[in-house]
Amino acid sequence: MQRYSSIAIALHWLIALLIVATFTLGLVMTDIPGLTPTKLRYFSWHKWAGVTVLALAALRLLWRLRRSPPAYPDTVAPWQGRAAHLLHGLLYVMMFAVPLSGYFYSLAAGVPVVYFGLFPLPVLIDADPALKPVLGALHYWLNMGLAGLVALHVLAAFKHLLVDRDGIMGRMLPFSK
Repeated sequence: MQRYSSIAIALHWLIALLIVATFTLGLVMTDIPGLTPTKLRYFSWHKWAGVTVLALAALRLLWRLRRSPPAYPDTVAPWQGRAAHLLHGLLYVMMFAVPLSGYFYSLAAGVPVVYFGLFPLPVLIDADPALKPVLGALHYWLNMGLAGLVALHVLAAFKHLLVDRDGIMGRMLPFSK
C-alpha cells in the first residue's frame, strides 16, 4: 500500500500536535480568572501557535496540491472514500478558518498580534467593540467544530486500524513500513 510522503506525514503530525496544544491552551487560558501575567503569557503562546498552524496549513495545502494523496485500497467502499474526502476538505477549511477568526478577533479587541513578540502581523481591521463579541463567538464555535472533526478523523483512523485492519492508518504513521 502506498504511503504519504515524509513531508506530508511530518506536516500532518506537527499540525495535529499544534492544534491539540493550541486548543488545550485556549481552554486553560480562558478559565483563568482576571488578567494575570500567566493568562497574558498563555494568550501570547496561543496566538503564536495559531499563526504557526496557519502557516503550516498553507504549506501543507501547497504540498497537497502538488502531490496527490495515495489512493484508497479497493476494500474501502466508495461512500467511505467520499466521506473521507469531505472530512479532509472540512479539516483544511478549519485549519485556516480557526486561526484567521482568532486573528481578527484579536484585532477587533484592539490587540495586535506580534508573532513571537518580534514580528507584528498587519492590522487589517481597526478595533471594533461591536465586532469583538461576534468574532469571539465565531472563533469559539469554529474551534468546537474543528474539535468535532478531529475527533471524527481520529475515530475513523482507529476504525481502520482496529476493525477493518486494512492498513490505511499505516499510510500516515511516521515509523511504519
